[in-house]
Amino acid sequence: MGSESSIGGGRVVSLDILRGLTMLVMIFVNDLAEIHGLPWWTYHMPPGVNGMTYVDVVFPCFLFILGMAIPLAVRKRLEAGDSMPRLWWHILLRTFALVVLGLVLANVSKVDRVLTGMPPGAWGSFALLGAILLWNVYPKSPDRKLIYSVLKYAGLLLLVIMLALFRRTTKDGHAAWLDFGYWEILGLIARAYLAACLLYIPLRRKPWAPILLLLGLTALSIASRLGWTGFLHRIPYALWPFDSGELPSIAMAGIVASTIFLDSSLAKTFKAKALWALGFAATLLIAGWILLPLGLQKNAATPSWCLFSSGIGVLLFLALYWLADVRRVTGWGAILNPAGSNTLLTYLLPDLFYFIASLFVFTLPWGSGGLGAVRSAIFTLAILSLSGLLTRLRVRLQL
Repeated sequence: MGSESSIGGGRVVSLDILRGLTMLVMIFVNDLAEIHGLPWWTYHMPPGVNGMTYVDVVFPCFLFILGMAIPLAVRKRLEAGDSMPRLWWHILLRTFALVVLGLVLANVSKVDRVLTGMPPGAWGSFALLGAILLWNVYPKSPDRKLIYSVLKYAGLLLLVIMLALFRRTTKDGHAAWLDFGYWEILGLIARAYLAACLLYIPLRRKPWAPILLLLGLTALSIASRLGWTGFLHRIPYALWPFDSGELPSIAMAGIVASTIFLDSSLAKTFKAKALWALGFAATLLIAGWILLPLGLQKNAATPSWCLFSSGIGVLLFLALYWLADVRRVTGWGAILNPAGSNTLLTYLLPDLFYFIASLFVFTLPWGSGGLGAVRSAIFTLAILSLSGLLTRLRVRLQL
């Protein structure tokens, strides 16, 4: 989950705003999931039920934004003088870091307080504190270089200690270490990021390559839905980030959108960019409609869900690009700036709050109906405000 959004020496404001909006909605709907008595469309569609709500578009928006940022990040690093091995080393380290954070978040609820020696909330809080200290971007100050190095290595040590102490109890009563069965959203993003990079970077000089790669990933997703890719399950999960093409296809759609909007070799004027984008979005939405017989489910990551989500991502970015980068109307997005540029910290803050609150047996008030929705909105604004405060205090995570 990166925040590279620069091109030609400046920020792509619309990409930061879209990232910030996605974070805002994610925090809101995650908290809203605990609120009862609201309309069906305020929640995820139940597993196995065909359909999708706006909530089901949040996660793919992260993947779409991730894809849009990949060409910018790769170009920026290569122009800064990075060699290809150094670029791949950065990609692998970033992937590994996201997987570690994902496994931490996925395993907090499984902490055995007796075997681990602390309650789940304390373990999760210390692990995230270690991650924040380790991956914080410290100011370049020669006078405080030693202090910042101590903080960074203290964070690494704290995170390693928490991982070493972790113990859970399996269903058959045995003690075990981390459960690798689910890598959480951050882990899934890491896999899609690595898969997209593996496919895009070798072919980055070919403008048509992302479109063909998107077609290939979508074809793989269709084949999987038809039951033709059982052989893929024989490959160890950790060694095959492509899965059945579903999540990487959304990231690849973002790469195509990045080519349309942010690469002048394809379209130079906004009108040309808009026509290309509308055509691309229409193609995605029509393809999703044609493939509806294969299902429309987020949990199953069906082809239609991937295509609809990608099409929605293109249209959202088109609107924001026109508003923020063409018309320069950006003041309304000020509250989103920290979430858009300091995304990983903003992502972790709600979990850190819940972990700490659990230690004091504290729960937020107003747990149902409209008042519950108000509570979720207030909580979301509080998290965004806290992210803004920490960003001003130079707490900024970058993998």
